[in-house]
Amino acid sequence: MPKLRALFIPLLILSTSLAAPVPEPIPPGPAKQMPPAGIAISDTDRAALTAGAAALQKQIDGLTGELTSKPHLLALLPDVEIFHKAVDWALRYDEFFSAKQVEFAKAMLKQGVERVEQLRAGKTPWTDATGLLVRGYRSRIDGSVQPYGLTVPATWKRGDAKSRRLDLWLLGRSEARTELAFLAERQKPSSFEADDTFVLTPYGRMCNATKFAGEQDVFEARAAVRAAYLIDERRIVVRGFSMGGASTWHLATHHSGTWCAASPGAGFAETPIYAKVFAEGKEPPPWWEQQLYHWYNATDYAANLFNCPTIAYSGEIDPQKQSADMMEKACAAEGLKLERIIGPNTAHKYEPGAKQQLAEKIDALAAKGRDAVPKEVRLTTYTLRYPSVAWVKADGLEKHWERADVRAQLEGGAANVTTKNVSALTLSAPGLSKVVIDGQTVAGKSPAVLHKQDSRWIAGPPAAGSRKSPGLQGPIDDAFMESFIFVRPTGKPLNNKLGGWVKGEFDHAAKMWRDVFRGDAPVKDDIAIGAADIAASNLVLWGDPSSNKVLAKILPQLPLKWDAKTLEFRGYKLDAAHHAPILIFPNPLNPRRYVLLNSGIDFRDDAYGTNSLQTPKLPDWALIDLRTPAGPRWPGLVVDAGFFDEHWR
Repeated sequence: MPKLRALFIPLLILSTSLAAPVPEPIPPGPAKQMPPAGIAISDTDRAALTAGAAALQKQIDGLTGELTSKPHLLALLPDVEIFHKAVDWALRYDEFFSAKQVEFAKAMLKQGVERVEQLRAGKTPWTDATGLLVRGYRSRIDGSVQPYGLTVPATWKRGDAKSRRLDLWLLGRSEARTELAFLAERQKPSSFEADDTFVLTPYGRMCNATKFAGEQDVFEARAAVRAAYLIDERRIVVRGFSMGGASTWHLATHHSGTWCAASPGAGFAETPIYAKVFAEGKEPPPWWEQQLYHWYNATDYAANLFNCPTIAYSGEIDPQKQSADMMEKACAAEGLKLERIIGPNTAHKYEPGAKQQLAEKIDALAAKGRDAVPKEVRLTTYTLRYPSVAWVKADGLEKHWERADVRAQLEGGAANVTTKNVSALTLSAPGLSKVVIDGQTVAGKSPAVLHKQDSRWIAGPPAAGSRKSPGLQGPIDDAFMESFIFVRPTGKPLNNKLGGWVKGEFDHAAKMWRDVFRGDAPVKDDIAIGAADIAASNLVLWGDPSSNKVLAKILPQLPLKWDAKTLEFRGYKLDAAHHAPILIFPNPLNPRRYVLLNSGIDFRDDAYGTNSLQTPKLPDWALIDLRTPAGPRWPGLVVDAGFFDEHWR
């Protein structure tokens, strides 16, 4: 793919000795607000709700102390906290959108108080209830409380030894789906409710098409349901419509070994064509952003639908029929036929007859269930963020963001495997005694751990050393797929311009996390970071070696030099007065976690208008010229950006 450099000025202009002023950009228009501005509510209602939320918080605080010796009850506290957060955030950020929501907020505070009283008495009737429920969990990513909706089948009883099917229903786009709005929506069932089936409706952290923390929300909510109810792991269905259809395309193709069936309705399946990023008059994305479309483009992972029976739905005259058209072509290129149901003369909704037909087909697939150890597995990936399906896991790639494939078959105790662009592999099918991989025979018992050396496969893990591995492969946005901490600088910056840019980007990142992913980014001062933080979390280091003590400590072990005069990286020697690095790298203090310099999630305000543009914008590193102010697209002028190799070099 050619490296499109239209965004950049020539390298020599950026040298320390030849620096020239960058022309002032045209000021951007006002940024889109999401959620949108709410309505004004009366002083009386605001006072009543504020007092009610404060009273509920006081009770929650007291209950937390009371339940420390009762961990089984303390674990249920998020089931109360969801009500407080829904009302508190609506008040704090002016997120009421109708008078009905004001009355609903009062009801939610009342329900929160009821659950506090029940928890205090050691009674939790909602955990034994059937029908529609709202519950919550505390996220490992940022410690936030997140709600989810659940339909518990009428046939279920506490203590029932029968495991049941679980359906995930993924929601369509709503820029105003705050926690309060979500709880209100969950008073009604989802579009599909099957007999004797749990139905989970994840919040998805509002409106991001299950990307980044939204993706993790699906699995954290599922884990919460699995911990509370007996779920048949072989009968989990994923489906959704519109934005939920886009979410389903993503989850079905990237996590194809998880589901017994998938049914995406409408939505989008990729970014470039759907969002018309190469349309005439538009500035084409830089080469690295085009590479990073491989993170979320479902079309690139279509081969994985071999592992997951998928039935797509489209209205015949719905423009979003485009997603299934694209996926049908992508599947055909892999030798697969995508099953489709089309609602005749129907726009953006389910046609009743087609919906019934779809439900019957999905029910039949769910009744059959997923094979726990399939005889044949196909894995296609572009990143070790998505390394596995069933009993096959890629532990290393020869080159990230290029297509990698594993095709594996079981026969008796032998696995016959072919690979492309894979450097390390684990096969965990039970009873393995022999592996034939790319024509080579390698002895190995399950789990068979293999790696490539000089083009030959060898039993055992790769040699110790820094290398990209699952969950530690970049790019920048990957730091926010697991627990992270914003490490705030407390020292004096190298210069005032840099210090001002850092503060602006810090504030922008914190606000974006709250707006888009509905949590408060965890923040600690650099002098407060301890061993437990280093062990458990990715550290987002804001500032420079002068202002951030953690960054100063690890700088000698990072691949850059940075002082008051110059910033040196990959042959660049830039004036430190006007430049800053953004960079993700294994933490030298704990190589199983990341450090990230000076960045939050890196899509910005210009992506608020469509979920298809909420994709990674920067690769593993970038150099920023601060003389161009941060805007709705970039954090400044991107001098250059790129990826580290598979050994983080």
